[in-house]
Amino acid sequence: MSCLCCQGFGPVRDDDHDAHDHDREHGCGHTGDGGHHSHGSAGSWRALWREGPLRGAVFYAGALQTAAVTGRFWPQWEAVAFCVAMVVGLFPVARRALADARSGNPFSIETLMTVAAVGAVAIGAVAEAATVVLLFLFGEILESLAAGRAQAGIERLVALVPQTARLEEGEKTREVAASSLVPGQIVVAGAGERITADGVVIDGMSAVDESPLTGESQPKTRALGDMVYAGTISGDGVLRLKVTAAAADNAIARVVRLVREAQTRKAPVARVIERFARIYTPFVVATGLVVAVLPPLLAGQDWSTWIYRGLAVLLIGCPCALVISTPAALASALASGAARGLLIKGGAVLETLARVDSVAFDKTGTLTEGRPSVTDVVALAGDRDEILGLAAGLSQNSTHPMARAILAAAEAEAIIPHMVEGLTALPGRGVSGTIDAADLFLGAVDAGEAPAARLLADAGKTVSLLSRNGVPIGLIAVIDTPRGDVMEGVARLKAMGIRIVMLTGDSAAAAAPLAQRLGIEVHAGLLPEDKMAAVCTLQEKGACVAKVGDGINDAPALAMADVGIAFGGGTDVALETADAASLHEHVGDVAALIDLARRAMATIHQNIAMAVGLKLVFLVTTVIGVTGLWPAVLADTGATVLVTANALRLLRR
Repeated sequence: MSCLCCQGFGPVRDDDHDAHDHDREHGCGHTGDGGHHSHGSAGSWRALWREGPLRGAVFYAGALQTAAVTGRFWPQWEAVAFCVAMVVGLFPVARRALADARSGNPFSIETLMTVAAVGAVAIGAVAEAATVVLLFLFGEILESLAAGRAQAGIERLVALVPQTARLEEGEKTREVAASSLVPGQIVVAGAGERITADGVVIDGMSAVDESPLTGESQPKTRALGDMVYAGTISGDGVLRLKVTAAAADNAIARVVRLVREAQTRKAPVARVIERFARIYTPFVVATGLVVAVLPPLLAGQDWSTWIYRGLAVLLIGCPCALVISTPAALASALASGAARGLLIKGGAVLETLARVDSVAFDKTGTLTEGRPSVTDVVALAGDRDEILGLAAGLSQNSTHPMARAILAAAEAEAIIPHMVEGLTALPGRGVSGTIDAADLFLGAVDAGEAPAARLLADAGKTVSLLSRNGVPIGLIAVIDTPRGDVMEGVARLKAMGIRIVMLTGDSAAAAAPLAQRLGIEVHAGLLPEDKMAAVCTLQEKGACVAKVGDGINDAPALAMADVGIAFGGGTDVALETADAASLHEHVGDVAALIDLARRAMATIHQNIAMAVGLKLVFLVTTVIGVTGLWPAVLADTGATVLVTANALRLLRR
């Protein structure tokens, strides 16, 4: 039956199709030239009819019905009528078989099918041979229909991005092609409209539906400074965006590109199956020949009976179901992951993910949001609101994360920042200014100045002291907020029997509270090379390690780990270095990736067992004369459909 890359599983482009060596890459002997057997991404009956395979099979079925009617009224012409009908159905199969033979692979399934059909005619089983060809053609159609569904999800992603965008130029906007957008331009997304490019919100607020890209069911509020992605939908507000990526590099384009690249990277198990199939197919031909010839020669058995059984052995032994058992599952798993915002760069990564027993997390931006927020405002003198207002006044115009957190807290509580004059940044210390002739300072705290700061620091918080004329009047503590699903995500990994460690460059005091809350190991104060060394140590103890991170400092450890997993909001270096990625940056996605990989490998093993098991059963029953050609084809076609349908279960969320 047709190989998977010709059904939308592989990234074959029109410009390189002629050079694509199917036999070398797939071991199924299918060619993409003379055979013209590509079914495309046939994901529907309508597409199959439009592209020809279904139309041809239906026409052939009509020809068979005509032959059957002819035989009923004119029995002497029955054999001729079935032979003529069979030529209609067998011609495209034989043509592909010839193309396969010319390309250096004479043992394709089309070759075996053609030999078996012609042989059956030769021994007088004409009607049976014609029906076998019909079963074969519809088996191919069902296989193409099932296989096309995996690619359909990726194609739907491509269709999500609007073709046009509203580009802002001065005080006016004009409609331009979305593909022409470049980083730095300003575009507008109205309420209810799809966002046309990846970008940063520079004005407006809206609840953005990110489910087309990430699978998240609940809209996320996006406002000033937040990232939004092409293909997502602005809900109740208008957003002005500064484009951060060209159309070819936006989130959806990157998903599609990574998945297509991933489908060309074979898992070790896939390569083993293909090598096996190249040896197995000639062995089946030899076995069929032995079954057909030896009993009549050595024991004087009936030639017709044993030739018939030998032909049935050829059909039973066709390795199609075995060959597609692995790539069908891999392609479905990759497509399923992409639809949920989980990118996996190839079958080899998927196979390794299934073996992961230890996960090493970065802290900042991975287990936490990467954005500090104010947790405590302690008034040592005066009013709490006054402390926050003065601190916000000192934080004006600063880009320091602490300053942004203080301003955000003041805005959330509707506290207007005080007008502070003479703002001066003191590198490494803090910021100073004056108000009503009083000197203000906000910055590093000394335990001797404010003993209350010790309790906050011990809780893993970063504490700043606000003083007036040298007298401490308040403390402000911030912390990098843990991700909303961190507890659930870590619990899922533990339930899967996976060891979890935290590798962070933060101090032990900052990392320990979160590690204790999660009940995981922690190694703090690490440089990039230290994180890489920690991963190596785990591997030396026999662990299969997945490293999860989002920053440049994680790149060496991501590369060293058995599997590197990057969060989509992280740096490009981390994303390029990693083997897998979570676009919506959930800690639970790590467990989801491993679970998907484990289910994919289990499906592969089930498929191999079904493909081989069915063949063994029918091989025995055929040799002893219990079954014949029809059951033989049903065994091969049925096994192919079964393994494909089993693989497609991975597409379910």
